[in-house]
Amino acid sequence: MKFSDTYILVLLIVILCGACADEDLGPLRDPTSRVEIEYTWSATADSMQEAAYTTYLTSNGTFKQDNQGNEFFNYWWNAHMVDVLLDGYLRTQNEVYISRIKALVQGIEVRNGGKYPNDFNDDMQWLALACTRVYKATDDPFYLDIAKLLWEEIKKSWSDLYGGGITWKINTPNGKNATSNAPAAILAMRLYNIEGDEENLQWAKDIFSWQKNTLVDPVTGLVWDNIDLVDGEVKINKDWIFTYNIGTYIGAATELYKVTGDGFYLNEAVKTATSMMTSPKLTTEGLLRDEGQGDGGLFKGILVRYFTELIRLPDLDESDKKSFLRFFQFNAETLYEKGISRPSMLCGPDWRRRPEGPVDFSTLLSGIMLIEAATRLE
Repeated sequence: MKFSDTYILVLLIVILCGACADEDLGPLRDPTSRVEIEYTWSATADSMQEAAYTTYLTSNGTFKQDNQGNEFFNYWWNAHMVDVLLDGYLRTQNEVYISRIKALVQGIEVRNGGKYPNDFNDDMQWLALACTRVYKATDDPFYLDIAKLLWEEIKKSWSDLYGGGITWKINTPNGKNATSNAPAAILAMRLYNIEGDEENLQWAKDIFSWQKNTLVDPVTGLVWDNIDLVDGEVKINKDWIFTYNIGTYIGAATELYKVTGDGFYLNEAVKTATSMMTSPKLTTEGLLRDEGQGDGGLFKGILVRYFTELIRLPDLDESDKKSFLRFFQFNAETLYEKGISRPSMLCGPDWRRRPEGPVDFSTLLSGIMLIEAATRLE
């Protein structure tokens, strides 16, 4: 038997109407619409914190290189873990974090040969910065004493070569890096805020001024990596532009603005942050770029930490705040949806992809910093 097209159409209408009579199907859902995701930032931060602690902890309270058995001790990665543990404490008020911090800071001293100073000024700066935050949270002078001890060591590396600046290492007088200057300015501001010593405020201003005039592109605000003496010629490495140097420059400008109220510093922070969001050296399609593992794995987290402080400024222009928040949100949601392996809660250097193979501790730290920052901005 053959049916006409009209007959088939009528039959379909009857069937559909019958179905509708039995059940109200409601409006049709657009199949291309995005599924709404509930972002559990705090619970995710808890899980990633525990993953870091249980996966990377060594017997003396410090943390190892990776999740595949490499026990190498990285001073500056461990210094950032102090910051990350404090993030967890400030969010939860769980005293377990404080005991872990104390064990870690004491462990760093042991692993560093029974002392806190070492040859790298940026290493000492990272630990001193973390200790100032812990001191403010706990009022435990143990941490302030360490920060002040390291600050005295760091200042010894300032010289008039190239008009000022702090060397990267204590024994390389010709090499001065962004990573050994902007963090020093932030540290000077932290100590000024704690003790009110005007000399530290001046140190922060001088260091920031030197870096701006020497290692910052005056048009874009992007930060060049270093200045050094190469084959008898002074050279600035303008090819190396890394996320963490962007972050600390934003952080130094933000701290100086908070205290001085000088719009110059806020403008510097905003200019650098705005350029950062579109620079192909720093981003790929709106996402902070993959800078590899090893030391590079920690770079993005440092940017996130200080970029977050800029976003939280009450005086920030509303349009800038919205723009910065959109960029931050895209990065955080991308990592949350695509970059975290569950149930291990580890992440890789590319926040668009779950990790394959070994995961360096540095790389996981950046991911935790992003998720912890998301809880603060939520």
